[in-house]
Amino acid sequence: MAAINDPSACFDARARSKLLLLGSSNFLPEKLVSRFRSLNLEHVSPAALRSEISRRRGTTVTEEMAMIALLRKWFFTRKPDAGFVLRDFPATLLQAIVFDEWFDARNETLDGVIVRSGSRDPVVDHYRTLGLLVETGELAI
Repeated sequence: MAAINDPSACFDARARSKLLLLGSSNFLPEKLVSRFRSLNLEHVSPAALRSEISRRRGTTVTEEMAMIALLRKWFFTRKPDAGFVLRDFPATLLQAIVFDEWFDARNETLDGVIVRSGSRDPVVDHYRTLGLLVETGELAI
């Protein structure tokens, strides 16, 4: 039986888990990174999706709105039972609240949010309050 704080414990054969990696993925132990890669989960990052955004520089607000629109398109066009590992989003508390609303709209739930041990910012505190936060120091690897 897997440890209760093992992020792969909730994965079933179809890998429907929905996970967020907040902060740089460089903080993750290599064994955990390998485990994520071996799962049948879609790996998504705003940086990978940005190639669809116009190359013309806009204001910071315009760029953020374009990124949110692009991630919204991805979120609502994927199959509801498809699992994913999303990196680098949400980056702000407002983005986290919007992301939560997307889950509510599709009657879905986020399975976990993985962060570096000791991380403190409004987004981390938001997910800690919701009981979704798993710090790397707590993981059974």
